[in-house]
Amino acid sequence: MLWQPPLPERYAKLSDAELARAIQARKAELGSDLIILGHHYQQDEVVQFADFTGDSFKLSQEAAERVKQAGAKYVVFCGVHFMAESADILTPDDVAVVLPDLSAGCSMADMADYDQTVDAWRDIHEAIAGTNTRVIPITYMNSSAAIKSFVGEHGGAVCTSSNADKVLRWALAGGDEPLASGQQVKIIFLPDQHLGRNTAAALGYDVQRDMALWDPRHPDGFGGLDDETIQRATFLLWKGHCSVHKLFRPEHVEQIRAKWPDVTVMVHPECDHEVVKLADRTGSTEGIIQAIESAPAGSRWAIGTEVHLVNRLAKQAEQRGVTARILSDCQCLCTTMFRINMPQLLWTLDQLASGKVVNQIKVHPTVQKWSLVALDRMLAITGKTPSSSAASAATA
Repeated sequence: MLWQPPLPERYAKLSDAELARAIQARKAELGSDLIILGHHYQQDEVVQFADFTGDSFKLSQEAAERVKQAGAKYVVFCGVHFMAESADILTPDDVAVVLPDLSAGCSMADMADYDQTVDAWRDIHEAIAGTNTRVIPITYMNSSAAIKSFVGEHGGAVCTSSNADKVLRWALAGGDEPLASGQQVKIIFLPDQHLGRNTAAALGYDVQRDMALWDPRHPDGFGGLDDETIQRATFLLWKGHCSVHKLFRPEHVEQIRAKWPDVTVMVHPECDHEVVKLADRTGSTEGIIQAIESAPAGSRWAIGTEVHLVNRLAKQAEQRGVTARILSDCQCLCTTMFRINMPQLLWTLDQLASGKVVNQIKVHPTVQKWSLVALDRMLAITGKTPSSSAASAATA
């Protein structure tokens, strides 16, 4: 995690109303030069200033399109570090992507670093030496640009929680290269074990037989696994998790069913497999939003995802006669994203208005190139049109 220096004291003395007026004034001053992106998990006081709200990759695509249309110079991403990296990857080099608080990281993304991934790649190939096996790396969008770059360079792809099944099917079929006669595929899935496990299980793979947990910090090396286990498993799941979704437990599902027998429980696939099995439905962030927005009046929902998003959905749903609440009463919030607030946003805009770019997130050109290849593969797999920058990088 990067360190964010404290703000000047005057920002702490402003009331919420004063902060809001000052932010709006700076937005007006910067005009078309500025785009503010607000992730769904961001708190309401910040989301109100966003030009676009959405999930991480969708926001980066929106920013790239707006830059293309209006020629914006600055993209302020009210999210976390890996999201700002994706925005920098997709936007032109002369656009500055800014994270209002450098300490707004992602604990899941931090659970897989580049050196660990290189070591894992070496160890896995050593363990399967002599077998007719191809290893394809897949990384969740919630990962660093360095991990996306590694995956792109080694024949793999990025996935999101909404398209992970399609990307895994692509990898199991050999990825970009048809499988040779008798050849098998092994997938290393980074950095979220739960999305990998839940998606593979939904495709019909056995959680115990076909999957193994790769612990990059195991003192014995080789992910804490023996050669036989590595050779047997189709999926090697990185030992990483989302600190928010890990808080939801099976007993929370049982408790809400006892209170509301007619409840529909919907959880994010980053939740533990036992929770997913008990839930009625599983969906990505966008999938959860769509489900609640289309829910019939009189229905009741318990949602297993980040609390700011759930509260926002619940308020909107109430107006349509739909009851929605968070699955657990615990404080299931993204604490690092919560670091971005109105004082941080105003300070960022004040600096930009004075001609000073602060907290710029810049991805190295080589990392950018291979990350784009991995992202471009994902878009091709899902039938989406690659961005022009992704297409050019993939052929460079």
